[in-house]
This record gives sequence, C-alpha cells and structure tokens, in this order.
Amino acid sequence: MNKTQARILVVDDEPSITEVVSYNLRKEGYDVWVAADGASAVAMVNANPFDLIILDVMLPKMDGYEVLRHIRSNHTMPVLFLSARDTELDKVVGLEIGGDDYLAKPFGIRELIARVKALLRRSVQQETASTAQDYNEVIEASGITLDEGTHLAAGPAGGIDLTPREFELLAALMRHAGKVMSRDQLLHEAWGWEYLVETKTVDTHVKRLRDKLETAKVDPALIETVRGYGYRFKLL
Repeated sequence: MNKTQARILVVDDEPSITEVVSYNLRKEGYDVWVAADGASAVAMVNANPFDLIILDVMLPKMDGYEVLRHIRSNHTMPVLFLSARDTELDKVVGLEIGGDDYLAKPFGIRELIARVKALLRRSVQQETASTAQDYNEVIEASGITLDEGTHLAAGPAGGIDLTPREFELLAALMRHAGKVMSRDQLLHEAWGWEYLVETKTVDTHVKRLRDKLETAKVDPALIETVRGYGYRFKLL
C-alpha cells in the first residue's frame, strides 16, 4: 500500500478541524473521508474499510472510545485519537482499549502528518509480518506460555486474561527474558510507536500487567524493575 492508495477516515464534529486535516491529507495524496459523529463513523467503517482512522474522543451520538470498541470487533486498521483531553490517564485509556496513537489538541499539522505516515508504514509492516512464522510463535519462559497466533496467555494455574496491550508488553519482555529493556525499547517493540506519549505509560501498563499475573496466580515479581533503566523478565 502506498499513500495514494491509503483511505483515511477523519471523525470529528468540529468543521474547522476536519477541513484543515482533510485538506492537508489530500495534499499528501491520501483518499480522505469525513464523519461528523460516532454513529456515522461506525456505519462508514463497516461499509467501506479504511486504512487508517483519525478519531476525536468527544463526539455526538457515540464517543470516540465507544466507536473504537465497535470498530475493533471487526477491524484492525490503525486508529489515531485526537482529543482536547491531555492527561496521562486519558492517553492510557485510549491506547489500552485499542488505539494506536494519541495526539492532543491543539496539534501541529506536520506532527499529525508524520504520525499518519508512521502508522500507515507500521500497518504495512505488520501485514507483511503476519504471514511470517514469528507472528505464530509460541513463547515460553518461567512457566508462562504466550501464543502469538491466538493471542492467548497461560500460566501454571491456567489462562491469563490480558488486553492486547498487556499481551504485547509481556511478549516483548519474554522474548528478551533475562535482559533489561528500557521504556523506549518496550514502547517501540510492544507497540511500534515512532512518535510517543510519555514513557511513563509503560509504568502504568507494567503495574496492570503485574496485577493480572497475580490474579492468575503467577508471581508478579517475574517482571523486575531495574531502577533508572527499565524492566526485565526474570528467568527461573
């Protein structure tokens, strides 16, 4: 897929935003569509799959988070959230439920274009890699098994209930078991981000991941904090 083939849906109820974003994306050669509310966005995605969605959080009829939940039930295209809400919690929620990036308003159009290009490039790379064996890899370490083909995780006591973000984070740590990984390395390997929210997002996800491990009767101390650097998955 090259940029002249990429179809992008811009979802925002502010005409000033959709006009500027659409104009600049079309200048880059993209095929741009617009929706002004959440319900229309879901209907458009179901009728005409897109390569990328730029999605405002605060929308009439259905907010951006609910729109994403509907989209993720059938589609895997990258989603870039736009929001005037710029707290760390807002970003974590957006990324945790399946968003691929989060850009706070007001934003620079050059930064938006850069993020769009990065997400589309990563999407192509993932499509290519999805046919390779490493995406069907089974990772085993310290009593935990991850099946990347089915995205199922299990410990000695049974299944481990993980979100997609938690699964990818644990997979990244387990691939490099015994080695320290920095927060930047985890962001790039677990999510593929090239333009980032704060690296402390990793800390939030690690805390949740440890809680999930403990719930599944797996020792949360398997994920060690290496002060001043990052995290390490402990080999037993």
